Formats: sequence, structure tokens, C-alpha cells
Amino acid sequence: MVYNFNLKNIEPSSDMKKLLTVLEMIKFEHTIFALPFAFLGALLAARGLPDSTTSLWIVLAMVGARSSAMAFNRLVDRSYDGLNPRTKNRALPSGLVNEYFVIYFVLCSSALFFFSSWMLNTLSFYLSPVALMGIFLYSYTKRWTFFSHIFLGLAISFAPLGGWIAVRGELQLEPLYLAAAVLFWVGGFDIIYACLDIEFDRKTGLYSIPSKWGVKVALQISTLFHILMVLLLSYSFFLFQLSTLSWLGLVLASIGLIYEHSLVKAKDLKRVNTAFFTINGIISLILLLCVSLDLGAFS
Repeated sequence: MVYNFNLKNIEPSSDMKKLLTVLEMIKFEHTIFALPFAFLGALLAARGLPDSTTSLWIVLAMVGARSSAMAFNRLVDRSYDGLNPRTKNRALPSGLVNEYFVIYFVLCSSALFFFSSWMLNTLSFYLSPVALMGIFLYSYTKRWTFFSHIFLGLAISFAPLGGWIAVRGELQLEPLYLAAAVLFWVGGFDIIYACLDIEFDRKTGLYSIPSKWGVKVALQISTLFHILMVLLLSYSFFLFQLSTLSWLGLVLASIGLIYEHSLVKAKDLKRVNTAFFTINGIISLILLLCVSLDLGAFS
């Protein structure tokens, strides 16, 4: 008897389909935004590449935290997403996945974050619920404050602090400047992204800087935030006595920010997605690569 075995004929299970749907829903690949800054904190704490075990648990902690936070955000925003023409086809409002599966995914991702933090050190574990609750809080801030973008930046600013604590087992003053830079970086590009929903936010009573002051002022505030990011990174690099390669990375990142803002105009928002997703991912990777080379992480 001859069997014709072909992997292409194998259909993924129902649960696997749901998992893949959730991973697409939370844009799992965009973990790249926060992960480089977590490793920047770890690199600066170790003055080089942390050992392989620490690096692995940092990656898993970041994947768990980011996946949990994004799935939670989609869960609590599902009713608004269903009303918004831009987001009505997302997995939850369109019925591609049910709420219970997403809740289960949030719990499993949170468990991964807590366990990875525990494997790193005591302080990482003790602070992990605080970090996760801070990230979850962001999902509700759009309902009561125009400065929800700052809360998102604050939530992601935990990444470099977490990387530092993962290596040192203690929190010190030095990485706080790097965390502040991340706060303004994320807040700045989130303002740009929020411009896409200005009319919807005004109609439904959601809060954002664009819905409060309009696109033109919002883009000016975003520019100010990114200037503050560059200044804070400059001070951080000076504080850590980084050399030419790191400063080159900062120059390239600054050029990237200038290009990002050139893509978006008050009367032309067609390229917001490129500015939001592509450019910011490149900026974070450039900074990580240049600081890594500077500190001899690959030698």
C-alpha cells in the first residue's frame, strides 16, 4: 500500500488557527519596537552582551508582556473597534476569534512574563505585576484623558528599566534617562498614529491629542516629543560614556525621525502606517546595533 503524504494537505487545528489569528491581531512581529530598548538597558547594565541565559529570559519576558498587553488592548477595545471603519475587520469584532480564547491568551502570555521575570531575579519578579498593570492601564486611558499617548510611552518605557534590572538586580538612576527617551519616542509616534482616528474619536468621545487640538497641532507636539527623545538619548549616551558608534546610531535614528515626520502632513495621512510601523522599527534596530557594536557585544 502506498501513502501519498504531503505537508501541504495538512490543515492546522482549530486552536492553532485561533492562535495564528490572535498573533496576527496583536501584530506579534511589532514586538520589535520594545525589544531593542529592553536589550539596550541590558547591554548598558552589563557593558556588553549579557550571558545567554539572561538574554533568553529577557526575550521571553518581553514577548510575554507585549503579547499580553496587545491582546488585552484588543479585548477591552473590541466594541469601539467594531464601530470604527478602520478597525471593524479586526479578529474580535469580525468574529474570527472569540473573547474567551483571547482571555486565555492574555493569561498564558502574562504567565510567561511572570515566570520569565522570576527566572531573571527577585526584583524583576516583584516588579513584574506593577509593569503589567501599568501596561494594561493604557487601554483605558483613551476613555478619560487626552494624554493617553504618554501613558503608552510610560508603559513601554518599562522595557529598558526591565533590561537593566534583569542584569543588575537593582534599579539605579542611570537607566531612567533612557526610559524617559523611550516614553517620548513612543508617545510621539502614537500621536501620529492617532491622527487616523481623529473623527471617530470625536464622534465616540474617545480622547487623544489629535481629537483635542487637531492634526496640525498634534504633529507639532509629536515633533516636540521626538526632539525630547533625542536630547534624552544624547544625555544618556554621555552619561554612559558611549563612543563614536553609538553616537552614529543616534544620528541615524534622528535622520529616521526627520524622515518619519516628512511622510505625514496635516492634509495627507496616507503614509501614517509607513511612518508608524516601518520607520520606528528601523530606528530601534539601528540604535541597538550601534550600541551593541560600541560595547563589543559581538566580539
